[in-house]
Amino acid sequence: MAERSILHVDMDAFFAAVEMRDDPSLRGRPVIVGGTPEGRGVVAAASYEARRFGVRSAMSAARARKICPQGVFLKPRREAYADASRRIFMIFRDFTPQVEPLSIDEAFLDVTGCRRLFGPPEDIGRAVKRRIADEVGLTASVGVAPNKFLAKLASDLEKPDGFVVIAAETAAERIAPLPVSKLWGVGGRTEGILAGLGVSRVGDLPRVPRARLVAGLGEAAADHLLELAAGRDERPVVPEHEVKSIGHETTFARDIGGRDELRAELDLLVEKTVLRLRRAGLQARTVQVKARFPDFHTVTRVETLPEPTASRRTIRDTARRLLERKVGRGGRPLRLIGVSVSHFEIGAVQGDLFDSADRAGDEALDALLDAAAGRFGAGMIRRGADRRDGRG
Repeated sequence: MAERSILHVDMDAFFAAVEMRDDPSLRGRPVIVGGTPEGRGVVAAASYEARRFGVRSAMSAARARKICPQGVFLKPRREAYADASRRIFMIFRDFTPQVEPLSIDEAFLDVTGCRRLFGPPEDIGRAVKRRIADEVGLTASVGVAPNKFLAKLASDLEKPDGFVVIAAETAAERIAPLPVSKLWGVGGRTEGILAGLGVSRVGDLPRVPRARLVAGLGEAAADHLLELAAGRDERPVVPEHEVKSIGHETTFARDIGGRDELRAELDLLVEKTVLRLRRAGLQARTVQVKARFPDFHTVTRVETLPEPTASRRTIRDTARRLLERKVGRGGRPLRLIGVSVSHFEIGAVQGDLFDSADRAGDEALDALLDAAAGRFGAGMIRRGADRRDGRG
């Protein structure tokens, strides 16, 4: 069996890079996307110039302003980022259908079966980088390796604009000097336990008796880390059409309690979710809404539909019901909302004959919205008011 060839492509300071691409006067300046100069909100992204001051995503804008007073704070332009992401993922799929998105700006690509068409994985990785630079005007860091863990690790080693290849035969030696925190699953608590066992570097792990690791971490975690330290990871790349759910969520820069504002945010998440669903040629039977309150209490509400659908209106109206009738009672503000769909089926579903005209109209409108999203980005053009409810 041929050795797998996996790429991990990660865009460099994605949101900030889009802003600097679109406004060259920002280049070389500490750009901070999200929050306000007055210190409200949360940082969504920071340029590498801002990161040198210690600014990081998810940091409060007040803290960012304190440590980087010369920072240029910008309001996020979600559609600009969505458009750039769409173009980047189109490039990925020109090389392989085996694309597993991790977020709007990173993905795994399994190019094992594409080597005859495009050459060695190193050549494919460089071609992907070059096309992103030429066609989208952005830089990406690419890791090339025989598995997902090593590919993701490689893409992070020489950021920004990095390109790193890790071969299977030298993987254990290559990663041995790295901090053990680089291993997936090692957070602060696990790192502390490992430090107590004398493990600070990846290469320290194999020297600790397995029994001691099991005693400190449990059998599953110990074996997982030993496999990673040896450079082994058997997990496959899972294309989007094989995932169990598709969804999007957003954390607000400020808590939102207004019904209309929440509905607008929810509708945009639905649009992005449905676009991915339709591009994958799928229909979903289950809709889920997630909401997080300012005290971090999180609730989810789920509704199963009578039949699978890829209709924007059906999914949107279902999500609105879940948010407004179940989650949003009492008018409490929210700090995060999310929408996801699951329980997929492939292909069109025939409905009740009496509903066929409505369905045809909805499908025609959805097809137009798909085309508009392909050209202008998800959510730039959306369904207007429905005659059924008189609301947008």
